[in-house]
Amino acid sequence: MVERGRRGDPNLATVARLAGVSVPTVSKVINGRSGVSPTTRRRVEAILHEQGYRRPQSVGPVPILEVAFRALESHLAVEILRGVETVARQHELAVAFTEIDGRRGAGSERSEMSRLRPATRDTSPPAGRTWIDEILARRPTGLIAVYFESDPRQQARLATSSIPVVALDPTGEPLHDTPSVGATNWSGGLTATRHLLSLGHRRLAMVNGPADFLCARARLDGFRAALDEARLPFEPELVRPGRFRFEDGVEQGLKLLRMKRRPTAIFAANDMQALGVYAAAHKLGLRVPDDLSVIGFDDVEFGQWATPPLTTIRQPLAEMGATAARLVVELANGQQPAHNRVELATTLVERSSTAPPATR
Repeated sequence: MVERGRRGDPNLATVARLAGVSVPTVSKVINGRSGVSPTTRRRVEAILHEQGYRRPQSVGPVPILEVAFRALESHLAVEILRGVETVARQHELAVAFTEIDGRRGAGSERSEMSRLRPATRDTSPPAGRTWIDEILARRPTGLIAVYFESDPRQQARLATSSIPVVALDPTGEPLHDTPSVGATNWSGGLTATRHLLSLGHRRLAMVNGPADFLCARARLDGFRAALDEARLPFEPELVRPGRFRFEDGVEQGLKLLRMKRRPTAIFAANDMQALGVYAAAHKLGLRVPDDLSVIGFDDVEFGQWATPPLTTIRQPLAEMGATAARLVVELANGQQPAHNRVELATTLVERSSTAPPATR
């Protein structure tokens, strides 16, 4: 067992000896500074985490709620941040957001500050510093991690810093001790497919998100469950993977609509893909919904401005952001949330992009 200092923390000299490094190196790891190799950092973090190290409370957290996005997509991020800021304002906290650019902590991140008082902007991180280094250096009251998978090493670093973390719609299965907020993705996929079936469609296709995204897998499972409920076979060739982008909707939509027996309806796993399917149909001279019904997922604002307005499954993004913020504040106040996983209901928003199939 590592020896403890006067405040009950592990003796840093002992940690250094066990890790085979110097005390200044241990200090760099604890304070999130650069100049430590990834292998050494992991070794020191593992020892600190195993021994239950917590940063001394004499240095209090900064009154900021940090929101870290795997990749900043403004059509989703604005709504999430709106919900976070509503709760932050109630607790006199600022809101900061960080874009990781999908690099999972490996380089050029961007960070912005959105304060409730005068707005400020962070400078770019120094070379060699990762997004988690920057967050540890800022010492926010709490962190909301949006759309990226929990990493045990990152969890260990955050645990030793005592920064509360809540995952919002994580792409992978959240670690069992990390509170998370999401939407009822399975139910949403089921509802979308049931809607198309209720209109009389029997040859349905899906443009899905990445297979490693938990929400994409859940939406696909809901799609399959509805087909099974209607006693229709699941045809793998009618499901096309994408990356939740407009371009994927175009590319995969073209492949589906060029099939000898093309589908009469397509469920897109997000609204950007759905609008890409619109473009694919237009390229082939097909009309929505006369020749093809399309339904999306998210209910981003511009979906209602499309021609025709997009039928979709709404997930309450602002409410999800507010719920995650409330959980973080509870954790920061030393309270244990009643539930580690909160799922908010999705709902069908019926507009003009879905209709009964045309008779052929």
